[in-house]
Amino acid sequence: MSKQRVAVICGGKSSEHEISCVSAGGVLSAIDLSKFEPVLIGITKSGKWLLLPTDTNFTIVNGALPQVPESGIEVQVSNNSLQAGGKDLAIDVVFPVLHGPYGEDGTLQGLLEMINLRYVGSGVLASAVSMDKSFAKPIFAAAGLKVAPGIVVTSANFSLPANLTYPLFVKPARSGSSRGTTKVKNETELKNAVSFALEFDTKVLIESAITAREIECAVLQADGKVIASPIGQIVIDAKYEFYDFTAKYLDNSMQLVFPTDLPAGIESKIQESAIKAFNAAGCEGLARVDFFYTTDGEIVINEINTMPGFTPLSVYPKLIAKDGISYQELITKLITTALTRSAHITR
Repeated sequence: MSKQRVAVICGGKSSEHEISCVSAGGVLSAIDLSKFEPVLIGITKSGKWLLLPTDTNFTIVNGALPQVPESGIEVQVSNNSLQAGGKDLAIDVVFPVLHGPYGEDGTLQGLLEMINLRYVGSGVLASAVSMDKSFAKPIFAAAGLKVAPGIVVTSANFSLPANLTYPLFVKPARSGSSRGTTKVKNETELKNAVSFALEFDTKVLIESAITAREIECAVLQADGKVIASPIGQIVIDAKYEFYDFTAKYLDNSMQLVFPTDLPAGIESKIQESAIKAFNAAGCEGLARVDFFYTTDGEIVINEINTMPGFTPLSVYPKLIAKDGISYQELITKLITTALTRSAHITR
């Protein structure tokens, strides 16, 4: 049986370019070569699509993050195919390991729909609403999930409503990896934080800071069913105010622990909430759903990530591994699911 050709697409124009490259490196190191033939396509920070060798080193070396080189064989997008060097790349399915805008937000998914290529993960609408927290929150609330109080602003000139008290979190509506996010404790810090977040997006969320444990749950759609993983808790070094980019990726200060001290029934309630959020947003394939579990015993949804960090050490694969599904098996399941479902546009 001939192997399925899988285009692993990474990089992109977002601030999460480097993390996307690390994720792609993870996929390439573990993909089952007896079943699949990977083809690596990197999107440069300027937006060029390049065909890259599959042994490209996309690892973090001494704190230096990898990125797609600016030169190489250009990839052309044409009707029903991706081509490079005058040849059709004969791609069967795409694994778009892109995080953030121009990849996880429905834009790439729309392009793949137009050229009739199947792909791993959520479709256009689910990707777009999940990426934009200002749209995702009302969808979650309508599904009966509790969300943090907050407002959306588009400039540094705004009035803070009385129900929002310090400390607050200020974050771009459509950014990931905590890029552009600040925890603020007073009015002086607030304006600067909004201006900073506006460097990443034209829309900014200001939300109440919630005193809680940070709990994450992985959702996987495969083999005709949707499952929620055991839940994990993010524990970070006390030197960090919150789980920011550096704590996430650069200094190994984050630990994923599997809590054993939660009240009876809370884990299953969080798992149910994760699947509820996945279905409410219309997600497919995979998602990591992030929650707060408060000191009062409330479960508050923070956000949903439709293409979460995907290295072997990332939270999503670790949560799924707790369910007995290895990293390689996970990759196979996601690709198989993408190959077997009908194209979104014709459904």
